[in-house]
Amino acid sequence: MLYQPAPEPLPVCPGLSRILIVSDAWMPQVNGVVRTLRTVADEMRAMGLTVEVVGPDRFRTLPMPSYPEIRLAIFPRRRLEKIIDDFAPDALHIATEGPLGMAARAYARRRGIAFTTAFHTRFAEYLKARTGMPESLTYAWLRRFHGAGAAVMVATQSLREELTARGFEHVRPWSRGVDLQAFQPSPREDWKLPRPIFVYVGRVAVEKNLRAFLELELPGSKLVIGDGPQRRALEHEFPAAHFAGSRFGAELSAAYAGADVFVFPSRTDTFGLVVLEALACGLPVAAYPVTGPKDILGEAPVPVGALDEDLRKACIAALEVDRANCRPFAETYSWRACAERFVDNLVPVRVVA
Repeated sequence: MLYQPAPEPLPVCPGLSRILIVSDAWMPQVNGVVRTLRTVADEMRAMGLTVEVVGPDRFRTLPMPSYPEIRLAIFPRRRLEKIIDDFAPDALHIATEGPLGMAARAYARRRGIAFTTAFHTRFAEYLKARTGMPESLTYAWLRRFHGAGAAVMVATQSLREELTARGFEHVRPWSRGVDLQAFQPSPREDWKLPRPIFVYVGRVAVEKNLRAFLELELPGSKLVIGDGPQRRALEHEFPAAHFAGSRFGAELSAAYAGADVFVFPSRTDTFGLVVLEALACGLPVAAYPVTGPKDILGEAPVPVGALDEDLRKACIAALEVDRANCRPFAETYSWRACAERFVDNLVPVRVVA
């Protein structure tokens, strides 16, 4: 069963009023991790908590190899330790496994304090796709990284089961939400493209498996919204597809709403916030039956999309879905409940001998 938002507010752990989050993914990056952390931090502040997010923007950085849009902190230990000491958190959450995450983990281990982590990204699969590194080696390192924490938060039941089978311990549920004010079924952009319009929204990068969508034989038009390191190559390889670049805010909502099917070709995402955004805009979803889409769509009481190992079949089936089903289902996801669950998963820092 998917971790649905709780119907009642969850109790905030007594004494946890100052929460520090350390993340290698932070603004100005645009991705699901940043969107989740930014929104959850805002929700926690609205709950009366003091929240600080420490990202690469506070440090000297270098571009990530093969992905220059992402900046990685270099030699962050000394400055990060001062930030943590000055903030004096009641709870420490390490969101990512990059240089900042590793430095924060080392700090906590040296000081003998407890912390939580989250499994946002399938680094093992991404590294294999980019470098050929065996997944087993990366998962062994990830298991050690997260094993030092008091809990590792995951977004779906299927991911919890997978990580538990891989030897991860203390895996706790932490679902996601969608901004129902920002994402609406109308207005709908008139793309002036042949219908039906199949749209992808997200990073244009190898791990998103976008080629699987662009290679499909589909009626109408294929539309790609977003940017990333693969965009230029894919534009050249698939000239019939329409690449619209990045969209934000009301323009992004109208872009979703103006399409006929949202196609989510990724096999490696741990959730897929864009799936909820599409549904909130009244857009049916086509995807593989993998972690994220199968957890979300599988819980819908009526069809809101289609799952199939044959992605073309899923796309054609999604065309038959009643758009009126999509928005009400998206409305069952709340960012406030997501934030409350996050706080409930935290632990006091001074609990390790």
